[in-house]
Amino acid sequence: MDERTAERFRENAVGIASTAVTGTWLAMLFLFPDSMAWLAFLLFGYIVIVPVTAMLFGDEEEMEEWVEEFDREEPTDADDEPQAESALETLRNRYARGELTDEQFERKLERLLETETLEDVEDRQQRRERQPEFER
Repeated sequence: MDERTAERFRENAVGIASTAVTGTWLAMLFLFPDSMAWLAFLLFGYIVIVPVTAMLFGDEEEMEEWVEEFDREEPTDADDEPQAESALETLRNRYARGELTDEQFERKLERLLETETLEDVEDRQQRRERQPEFER
């Protein structure tokens, strides 16, 4: 394996592990429909194999973000808007300060916007800016 291939494997190890786990349990499900072994492999794969792969090969910044996410309390509905806005603002500020490369910024922005569009976040931000100060 050449150096470039090894580097690509390392960068994509978590995705490769996830795909392998998914493919394996799906194959087991269809090949052995009477057995529940697929369920055991599914659980073992996503509870052990994928997280261990992430710990060994994952991006350090992603790992820190996962730990921070895990440590945070579940937000209430009232907290959702400011948190989403602050996440986008924080990401933009980190990029502006040069803490993130273009690739890291794009990957994190993509992940942030998976559940909502950029327009949703910006619309919410504009609504907040139009609200009188005492309502915030």
